[in-house]
Amino acid sequence: MSDPVRPPEPATEGATAVPDGARPRRARRTLTQVFLIRLWKNKLALFGAIWLILATVTIVAAPLLPLPSPTRIDVSNTFAPPSSEHLLGTDENGRDVLARLIAGGRVSILVGLTAAVLTVVIGGLLGVLAGYFGGLVDRVIMRFTDGILSIPVFFLLLAVVALFGSTITVLILALSLTRWMGPARLLRGEVLRVKEMEFTTAAQALGAGHLRIMFTHLLPQAMPSLIVATSIGVGNVMLVEAGLSFLGLGISPPTPSWGNMLTASQFYMWSAPQLAVYPGIMILLSVMAFNTLGDVIRDALDPRLRSSGD
Repeated sequence: MSDPVRPPEPATEGATAVPDGARPRRARRTLTQVFLIRLWKNKLALFGAIWLILATVTIVAAPLLPLPSPTRIDVSNTFAPPSSEHLLGTDENGRDVLARLIAGGRVSILVGLTAAVLTVVIGGLLGVLAGYFGGLVDRVIMRFTDGILSIPVFFLLLAVVALFGSTITVLILALSLTRWMGPARLLRGEVLRVKEMEFTTAAQALGAGHLRIMFTHLLPQAMPSLIVATSIGVGNVMLVEAGLSFLGLGISPPTPSWGNMLTASQFYMWSAPQLAVYPGIMILLSVMAFNTLGDVIRDALDPRLRSSGD
């Protein structure tokens, strides 16, 4: 006599029935969760994020810190070693090195970030217009872009700064107006890749206008590339500002920046090498942090990369 068949157990309230042999479906992670997971896996980017957070907090809280004025000269206390009064010592004019590093970081990061964002905005707008409309609009914009690219950008930048001065505003505008060509070509290529896809055709069929299609449907598809372009641009702009300062065309003293701190230290490389080491390390860490964070943000925003490995 066979054993009686046991009735199936009632499902627990709130539970989802899963067929035999089937794996339960994992809940989809949010964009923030994907970013944090990838950031945790990329230790270099994690270190860069921590560095940028600490640098930003220090720069913002600088007026509350018990630091001397970064522009106060004390010729009787030049090249002083680190002490309780001057944690990193003083420079050739007796100014506190730590105070100048913090004040210089405010200027360098402001110039780098603002110029990089403006560069991507200008180049991105022209790239979207060229890629979306094509034809005459595309040819005019791209030939103009090629013409600007044929001019050595650094020399063009030198000419602009030499003519209009080297204030922070002029430097930001000069850097933006001489570096937009790369993002323009990048975004044009992305728009050409996606504008013939089904979602664009559907938007056109539903009567969406040109602006809506460009900035609601096409631009988000290129956002990962724009994020990377912006992050890399911040580091590149900081390096260009340092180069201009080395030539005497960057941020004008007495306003400190990491670039002009490097310039002033070149005459004391053997007697006081720390004056070059400190701003050099700040530039190195900041450029590395922006570049690695850009890669992590790109991976988190890209659906193809987000669906694999997370």
